[in-house]
Amino acid sequence: MIVLDPNGEKMNLMALNVGPTHPATHHCVRLLAALDGETIVAGVHEIGFMHRGFEKMVERGTWQQVIPYTDRLNYCSAMMNNIAFCRAVENMYGIEIPERTKVLRVIVNELSRINDHFICVAAAFQDLGGTTPFMYAFNPREEIMLIWEKLTGARLTNSFARIGGLYRDSYDGFEDDVLAACKSVEKALKDLHACLDRNRIFLDRTVGVGKISAERAISYGWTGPCLRATGVESDLRKDEPYYDYETYDWEVVVGTQGDANDRLQVRLAEIEESVKIVRQALKRLAPGPVDIVDPRIRVPAHKLAYQDMEALIGRFKSVYEGIRVPEGEYYCASECANGELGFTIVSDGSGHPYRIKVRSPSFAHVSAFNELVEGLTLADSMATLPGLNMIAGELDR
Repeated sequence: MIVLDPNGEKMNLMALNVGPTHPATHHCVRLLAALDGETIVAGVHEIGFMHRGFEKMVERGTWQQVIPYTDRLNYCSAMMNNIAFCRAVENMYGIEIPERTKVLRVIVNELSRINDHFICVAAAFQDLGGTTPFMYAFNPREEIMLIWEKLTGARLTNSFARIGGLYRDSYDGFEDDVLAACKSVEKALKDLHACLDRNRIFLDRTVGVGKISAERAISYGWTGPCLRATGVESDLRKDEPYYDYETYDWEVVVGTQGDANDRLQVRLAEIEESVKIVRQALKRLAPGPVDIVDPRIRVPAHKLAYQDMEALIGRFKSVYEGIRVPEGEYYCASECANGELGFTIVSDGSGHPYRIKVRSPSFAHVSAFNELVEGLTLADSMATLPGLNMIAGELDR
């Protein structure tokens, strides 16, 4: 196609579709690029090919029935979504969860963050031709997945959190399994840094590529490791503490350049901080209940329902009618692996949500992709995309 450049000169550009299904895009998205040779002169990033209707489907069930849908938002760290949603409803209800529940949620959150960062970094390395680092990242991730199997019965989409508590307590040997996984994570980090920190190919492909300033990142609504890679020290676990995160010894990791390399290196450094938090949380894991004792919110146990008529009635009403969240509108955000995952909840006082709107970090990050890649080569665009960690489940919610 023939177009005019800013100086009025004719340019013969080629329009190229990348996607909507393409190995380098990881998900169902489409990049329509106008190329001058190998250089992207302009691009349009189109989403919506995997739209799941999350925000409408959750209006059909009870509040507790929303939880399995949240697993499918960022399915690389599913339980973080569970916990973020349950925390939003609990805050709206004014629920104070037990201390053991807080600590277990912190452990699950940070292990999920490690899993998510590993798969993001591993996919980026694979896109750049680095199969060995890919395997280094996936080995410890598999150990954490085995913990998920024992804890919840599932590997990928885990429904562990419940409003007012957890699906169940941890299993015998949970602490030992988590410590063993932490050791594997630390070893994998050493191997990854040995492979990459002075790897000429990796550095040439990522340093200075896909740069964005802190001001532009903020204007797009970036959060999480992508924003911190630009040098902005922003983390909800520090800025708006919850689950006693402010009492743990850990640091917010920031980058300097806001390029593809920083976005990956920040994630690797955050894995180290998550391991520190997990080790501290294990020392705080004291015996105690994992559910609040409130029949209005938590389903009575089976053993009570079989022996007590009131418990049987309570269980029946909880399952069929759901809890009744106070009427009103509320927003609550948590620091998930990709950044700020927020839920705007509208309740009409009934047993199911009137409206739920998700503030997904991927949507803000992908919105800037066209600006990041214009002027880069097509190959550089595929080196830029993985560091944004675009997860279609939360992007096309």
